[in-house]
Amino acid sequence: MRNKAVEQWIEQFNTSFASAKTIDLHSLFQEKFFWRDILCISWNLNTFETQQQVTAALKQNKATLPLKIDDYYDVKRAGGIVECFLDLSCGIGRGKGYVRLKGGKAWTLLTTLEQLQGHEEKRGEQRILGTRHGAHKNRRIWHEEKQAEEEAVGYSKQPYCLVVGGGQAGIMLATRLKKLGVPTIVLEKNKRAGDSWRNRYRFLTLHDPIWYDHFPYIPFPDDWPIFTPKNKMGDWLEMYTTVMDLNYWTESRFTKAAFDETKQEWEVEVLRKGEKLALRPTQLVFTTGAYGPPKGIPIKGKKKFKGRIYHSSEYQDGRDFTGKRCVVVGSATSAHDICQDLWECGAKSVTMVQRSSSIIIKSETLLEYGFGELYSEQALKNGITTDKADLLFASTPYKLLPDQHREVYQQMYEHDREFYEQLGAAGFHFDFGEDGSGLLMRALRTASGYYIDVGASELIIQKKVKLKTGVTPERCDEEFLYFDDGSKLAADVIFFAIGYHSMDKVIEKLISKETAEKVGRFWGIGSGIKGDPGPWEGELRNLWKPTKQSNLWFHGGNLHLSRFYSKYVALQIKGRMEQVKMKPVMPK
Repeated sequence: MRNKAVEQWIEQFNTSFASAKTIDLHSLFQEKFFWRDILCISWNLNTFETQQQVTAALKQNKATLPLKIDDYYDVKRAGGIVECFLDLSCGIGRGKGYVRLKGGKAWTLLTTLEQLQGHEEKRGEQRILGTRHGAHKNRRIWHEEKQAEEEAVGYSKQPYCLVVGGGQAGIMLATRLKKLGVPTIVLEKNKRAGDSWRNRYRFLTLHDPIWYDHFPYIPFPDDWPIFTPKNKMGDWLEMYTTVMDLNYWTESRFTKAAFDETKQEWEVEVLRKGEKLALRPTQLVFTTGAYGPPKGIPIKGKKKFKGRIYHSSEYQDGRDFTGKRCVVVGSATSAHDICQDLWECGAKSVTMVQRSSSIIIKSETLLEYGFGELYSEQALKNGITTDKADLLFASTPYKLLPDQHREVYQQMYEHDREFYEQLGAAGFHFDFGEDGSGLLMRALRTASGYYIDVGASELIIQKKVKLKTGVTPERCDEEFLYFDDGSKLAADVIFFAIGYHSMDKVIEKLISKETAEKVGRFWGIGSGIKGDPGPWEGELRNLWKPTKQSNLWFHGGNLHLSRFYSKYVALQIKGRMEQVKMKPVMPK
């Protein structure tokens, strides 16, 4: 469907961004606007809110001009806003975008770089042949070539990029890098790809739905379960790693690294199946998750306790605690899952100790209100593919999300009012975030303090899982756990689901304290909400983009975030390998 307002704006846009001399932002943008750019003009992830910021980015990166909108599609009109997808081209490649127009001017604009000019993935008509036709003496066939490459990389040939962590984030990124021709090694500490999932607790199933979780290049089959069991996910990762021909080193640990400023490369010590190796990659990416090591158990008298004490990361199987008096400290996802598993497996008693309020959302309600428009069977029927859904998801600036989500979570509360009243009557303390903006904003700000209900809340309502709220454990003796209000609980087993340290602890241990301090805080957007101090960033801190330490990157998040942002991390690394003449615009 063609649209006159969109076409007029595109014509103005293309005229304005034809060169650095013709730029006219005033005629293109609302007085208050948001331009979220992923690599196109800033060679970084930035959300610009002023004309001065845009002008400065373009002045720094003139190589991106001319910036041109080649086409638009899927026009929607509602509430005085006209919006649509965009196909883009610029001086360094091709991209996608999404614009929302008010009164003929842009209110929000998303631009993303999808291909680097001259370094496109060999897909479709550009795919490799896979053989050499004709007669060739001493020919090496495909699997011999692959074996030779695997034997060379890391030994006679150094990788350009080293990816530390072989879970979904590392595998997706390595796949993107492989298709861009970037020599890469993935380090995985476990024996097999997928063990990072298989080794987790028996009860674990993904709480995000299948439409949200697809992998790049190979989506899940259309009969795959809506919620993926952990071992099934592990098997998928192993299959994917094999099919994608990754240089994937199992039973390999990253033990130490230092950056050589002169050579602009890393010196990395690796222990591979007992063999000490030295690698010298140019780029180093940590894909070990959003967190650092587990937090320590903060109580006195642990050695006196006759039972057992665990961090939730050590939890495996509720059947190990049948007939036991179990106490679980914490009230987010892991705590709820552990409580439910313990109850189902016949623990004598299960008590959840809730120290602070948590966000609780029923799974079926989140599917309808949170995912339904973008990630569902209905969305697919409406023509919203995974790629389109990802662009739409990314097109709303973080600063606008809280207001949108407050309205949605109020609707969710009204939909499940009886459930929340029963949960409150049981004594559970819940909220929708400090500003009422709900689960996604809590995840972006602190990555903690929420639970998507798949059964544990009903056990709390029915008092099958007991509650102790508003208290903090202080110490234990042979049999009891004591709290700061003077009360106590008898226990055979205590689980502390109290979270993890930040990634800076990993960097401090494996590289240096100076590097950790140089990189700074990890995760959060600078909202000023508790756990996410300012200043405002506009993008997640130190994730998917350059850090203040040269050639050091972090990539991760859930399956959706890993899928979407792996493309842009890979493009940035490929761009550096090919010396693309762009300079990242860094936050101030």
